[in-house]
Amino acid sequence: MALVAATLAGTTAAAAYLDAQFRIRKDLAYLYRMHSATQQYAKAVRQNRASNYYLFEQSALTYPTTTCLWSRSGIYTWHETSSLVNQYASYFLSLGVRPGDLVALYLQNVPEYMFAWLGLLAIGCAPAMINWNLGGEALVHCMRVAGAKVMVVNAEEGCRGRVEGVRERIEGKMGVRVVVLTEGVKAEIAGTPAERLGDEYREGVTGQSPVCLFYTSGTTGLPKAVRFTTQRNYIGVTLDSTILPPRYDSYPGPHGATWYKSMPLYHGTGGITTLGLFLTGVTTALGLRFRTQTFWPDIHASSSTHFTYVGETARYLLAAPPSPLDTTHRVHCIFGNGMRPDVWTRFQTRFAIPCIAEFFASTEGLFATLNHSRNPHSAHAVGHHGLLLRLLTHNTYVPVATDPVSGAIARDPTTGFATRLPYARGGEILVAVPSPAAFPGYYNAPEATARKFARDVFRTGDLYYRTGDALRRDHLGRWFFLDRLGDTYRWKSENVSTAEVAAALGAFPGIVEANVYGVEVPGHEGRAGCAAVVVEAGVEVDWVAVARFVRERLPGYAVPVFVRVVGGGGTWGP
Repeated sequence: MALVAATLAGTTAAAAYLDAQFRIRKDLAYLYRMHSATQQYAKAVRQNRASNYYLFEQSALTYPTTTCLWSRSGIYTWHETSSLVNQYASYFLSLGVRPGDLVALYLQNVPEYMFAWLGLLAIGCAPAMINWNLGGEALVHCMRVAGAKVMVVNAEEGCRGRVEGVRERIEGKMGVRVVVLTEGVKAEIAGTPAERLGDEYREGVTGQSPVCLFYTSGTTGLPKAVRFTTQRNYIGVTLDSTILPPRYDSYPGPHGATWYKSMPLYHGTGGITTLGLFLTGVTTALGLRFRTQTFWPDIHASSSTHFTYVGETARYLLAAPPSPLDTTHRVHCIFGNGMRPDVWTRFQTRFAIPCIAEFFASTEGLFATLNHSRNPHSAHAVGHHGLLLRLLTHNTYVPVATDPVSGAIARDPTTGFATRLPYARGGEILVAVPSPAAFPGYYNAPEATARKFARDVFRTGDLYYRTGDALRRDHLGRWFFLDRLGDTYRWKSENVSTAEVAAALGAFPGIVEANVYGVEVPGHEGRAGCAAVVVEAGVEVDWVAVARFVRERLPGYAVPVFVRVVGGGGTWGP
């Protein structure tokens, strides 16, 4: 018996060691959850209940008196939220919005954003999530891409001003009805019926119907739009509702979790994660916008247990003066992306955060990873794959080298094929896909969609999706972010298109050419914009006027921080 006991103990210890090394149980749990989520979605499709609205409705019916939404401007129970959602749905119908339409939302993080979003889902529609910092040509472009006939605008002075600057083009030439969300309009909405609208409004919703339209800078030019599909969100929500480890889980209902959201709702990190809370019965605390002065006071006032971040915000919070609020909160897990290695441990230590759930994903969404870090061993990684997932995805996620000048995949001059790089070295991650249908595509931009694919990469006839991001994976399965490829850089937690900035500068009289790139600035996340410009011979450039000109055409985060005059015969103005 002693021998048997010793053998069992040895076997158990060996199994535990192997699992610690290869994380097989974690991979099995993930695969089981993914299978369950897929089955749940398939059942919803069979019952003609694919719309994400039904998930919200179930949450509202399950927790009617529990707080659904906290904000400085108001606190709403699930029942109250459901009534407001129905009123917004009825209001949109009164404006002529019909199932399948897109409605543009140009709103800050106000409660009405979520009422409008869910109200659109209730009638088989979806929002086009427009960055409220945009104005001028970029704003007109986003409206043109969406093809929306209704635009809901924040009553805040800056938002109204930017829309007024192009209102004649939006309303007059494009036929869009602009609705400014004034107190009078809110009162009008409050007077509409609060009854649930019939299922017939959602009958046409399929897996490929959008839950929203996000905008991304892609690799070049003005913002591109991407459909975030019903199927993708449904499966993601039902998977994510159980994906956090039990000790740090996001429990719904009374005495459950409260997530603080100050990241912009027009971004995937802020928007989709917030929608997920409404679909799973978890309380949301909504911050109007991220500010270091209001962040921790909001966390305390809302009793938040989780919050969402992007890397830049973590650095801003660390730079703020120490406060008693830093460690007296209830937060035990945070979720986001872009937490840089030089910030990670300092942030976790100063603010006493037990768990950092760092993810990597793009708006386009064909490659995503997640890392729950509770110790130094897993710190700094953007994801983790155990042995099973490494084996299963070996020929799906493939790192390759790219040409540093053109950005094209580096190919053998003799064979024309690319060379696979070792995971430990890393490179741009390509995703093997069976057909172009795997990527929903950029909305109303087939040429831009086609550029995201590479054919005949390793053999004739194969097809890969280009993520545009370089990552590496070590021998333990930890993924680490290396760089974003293409003609973009990231500043103030926003993607900046070099082509868009160069076009704005190039439109100023006297500037012959502008090349824009991002430069690292000590103590700041991302890269600040630097413009190398060529000035027309004999022209005196007024750089104050240039700054004013560019600010009128670009969002604040895209205005270059530095300018270098590198050619031409011009002279400096005042």
